[in-house]
Amino acid sequence: MGEVELKTPCYVVDEALIERNLEILKDVQDRTGCKILLAQKAFSMFALYPLIGRYLAGTAASGLHEARLGKEKMGGETHVFSPAYREDEFDEILKYADHIVFNSFSQVLKFAPRARAARKSVGLRINPECSTQEGQAIYDPCSPGSRLGVTIESFRPELVHLLDGLHFHTLCEQDSDALEITLSAVEEKFGKWLSQMKWLNFGGGHHITREGYDIARLERCIKRVKEKYDAQVYLEPGEAVALNAGFLITTVLDTLKNDIDIAILDASAACHMPDVLEMPYRPPLLGSGKPGEKKYTYRLGGPTCLAGDIIGDYSFDEPLCEGVRLYFGDMAIYTMVKNNTFNGTALPDIVLRDRSGDCRVIRSFGYEDFQSRLS
Repeated sequence: MGEVELKTPCYVVDEALIERNLEILKDVQDRTGCKILLAQKAFSMFALYPLIGRYLAGTAASGLHEARLGKEKMGGETHVFSPAYREDEFDEILKYADHIVFNSFSQVLKFAPRARAARKSVGLRINPECSTQEGQAIYDPCSPGSRLGVTIESFRPELVHLLDGLHFHTLCEQDSDALEITLSAVEEKFGKWLSQMKWLNFGGGHHITREGYDIARLERCIKRVKEKYDAQVYLEPGEAVALNAGFLITTVLDTLKNDIDIAILDASAACHMPDVLEMPYRPPLLGSGKPGEKKYTYRLGGPTCLAGDIIGDYSFDEPLCEGVRLYFGDMAIYTMVKNNTFNGTALPDIVLRDRSGDCRVIRSFGYEDFQSRLS
């Protein structure tokens, strides 16, 4: 099937672009001996898990359902971190997880004995209190009052013997210079215990597959930890696996004018690309420019009743009209995992474009998917 035959809106994930990212990540593993996991919170298209599993060491999960998905659909190692575990789910988590990372020593004391009895590796998330991000505090685990990770003030050295490893995750779409700064903060505050750990997990937020990312610096950080502390190093990027490997194809439904030109699309920021509103950010759109950069500028909005269901202002060489198709880039990550059916809006089809360029619809959604989430 060609792209022109696809029903819109639809997510199209390019298998060749995914594999290109995976090859970069595997090279890092091969050169350093680290292990890289897919963070499913960013990309959970399990139709591609067999492919991803040929390159990466396993998956990272945020709870029971992701852990089960990773273990059943990809295999390899399954790591789980949660700010707090539910008593009624923990025994089932033990069925799927190999590494279980806790967010507090109270959770370690409550659950670690059962994890150890099940021969699972026990870890603790630490907070080095080292912010390297600019912008939204909602994405900064080191912001004041963060609920994520144990600070040095709350660290309990007398319980270190219960741990196999430490985990920190402080980055978001950042280069390895931010990792280097963070790693120095980790060593300054927690270094005296690192030699007692079997592993150290650098978390996610590493934009390893982005053009211009300093891979050499990343590899120096990994090798330094391995050589200095004799610890296995893990990384769990999500975006890097599917970065720039997917598109959201949408169709113009109508155009109107209210001081500015407006185009209503069959894709919704609120439902289909929620990070546009949550981060916020302006997604790339093929063939477009910034407002005023090209002859015709439109505000692109979704079909829901939310007044703020706005994707952004874009300019074009030609005027938009009903039926025109638009292609938003970098839409594999944080879309399928976060979309919703507000207003009864249908979810986009999920499409795989194979190496030959043929498109195959992996999953379509309809009324039943909307209705089944309600009562």
